[in-house]
Amino acid sequence: MTETGPTTGTTTGTTTDTTTGTTNGTTTDTRTLDAPGATLTYDVRRPDGDGSTGRHRPLLLIGSPMDAAGFATLAGHFTDRTVVTYDPRGTARSPRTDGAERTAPEEHADDVRRVIQAVGAGPVDLFASSGGAVNALALVARHGELVATLVAHEPPTTQVLPDREAAFAVCQDIHTTYLRQGMGPAMAKFIVTAGHKGLFPENWHDQPAPDPAAFGLPTEDDGSRDDPLLGQNMLGCTGYRPDVAALRAAPTRVVVAAGKESEGEFPARAAAELARELGTDLTLFPSHHGGFLGGEYGQHGAPEEFAQTLRAVLADAG
Repeated sequence: MTETGPTTGTTTGTTTDTTTGTTNGTTTDTRTLDAPGATLTYDVRRPDGDGSTGRHRPLLLIGSPMDAAGFATLAGHFTDRTVVTYDPRGTARSPRTDGAERTAPEEHADDVRRVIQAVGAGPVDLFASSGGAVNALALVARHGELVATLVAHEPPTTQVLPDREAAFAVCQDIHTTYLRQGMGPAMAKFIVTAGHKGLFPENWHDQPAPDPAAFGLPTEDDGSRDDPLLGQNMLGCTGYRPDVAALRAAPTRVVVAAGKESEGEFPARAAAELARELGTDLTLFPSHHGGFLGGEYGQHGAPEEFAQTLRAVLADAG
């Protein structure tokens, strides 16, 4: 059970502490941070009685467009260190204030930079999954001094794939379908795409469009076009080309990872290709693309084993 404390209302610069709560031997501060075009909300979990980072670096857990709620289980396996999570702009508790319809990875990277600097704890360890991994790669390419170790888990960038043109065309079609028909038809295509193993054929679009009802998705268009996955982030994320030269030159230790059960799927293939370009080995984690999930969003991975692997990878950095 979580006990929620009172609103503090303390403001330092552009950061505001909003709530404080305790659970499972940790104290969580929820804060907001003003950024150009958005108000960011992030959570800082500290071991009870430890107001500092202790003997471990702070650990950031980020996704995109998945928000902080998706890391609740994984964070619970790191109660011996400060853990920071946040909601990317345009999702959950971090509303956009500029009305922009798309967000580029570089913009997300600047947001993560602001969160790290607001926490004020020096270089951090960063676990980033899916679109969060793409954003983290953009961050390290620009501000490697802020990150000691980056674990980039299954970054879905088409631009490192041998079939990059066909793969990006598939993503463009998902986005176009969303703008034209709404969430149900677009999400059905996304699900089929996410489960596809191997190269995308040039004639991918010739196959019949999947039925949204077969996936329990709505068939009627409600008119909304504010979905952060299908609308805001789809093209910027999948179309991003990591700056391999900058990543190699950065002081950050970059570990590229994929799930053992994800072999052949688009994000896992991208991870393998990126690791090859960086001249490093691909690190395998338990389970699949959401292997750290412990029931969040109704999905289950192998969070305990996943956390053990992450802890071992971070320990390897000394």
